Amino acid sequence: MIGKFFHMPNHRRFSIPYRYYDPEKEEMQEREDRIKKELGIHEKKEFDSNYRANIRGQFRRAMGESSKTSSDARRNYNTRLITFVIVLSIAVYLFFKF
Repeated sequence: MIGKFFHMPNHRRFSIPYRYYDPEKEEMQEREDRIKKELGIHEKKEFDSNYRANIRGQFRRAMGESSKTSSDARRNYNTRLITFVIVLSIAVYLFFKF
């Protein structure tokens, strides 16, 4: 017990394993890019810098009628709470009646 009191933990070492680097593949990619540029071949870009995703509210719209608004959720919560209180009151009444 006393040995653990004065114990100082060692620092953890950080190491990242090297990733595979293929210089031949990179040279070939550079050559292809240069040739395409010389021939005027433009590939379709997958990412447009002016694109802005419009995802606000998309999940609720996709869920359709099954999604609930906050007022529906509050109404359901209140109904469950009142039901629980009634059941609990009946149980207490029956417990003390006998």
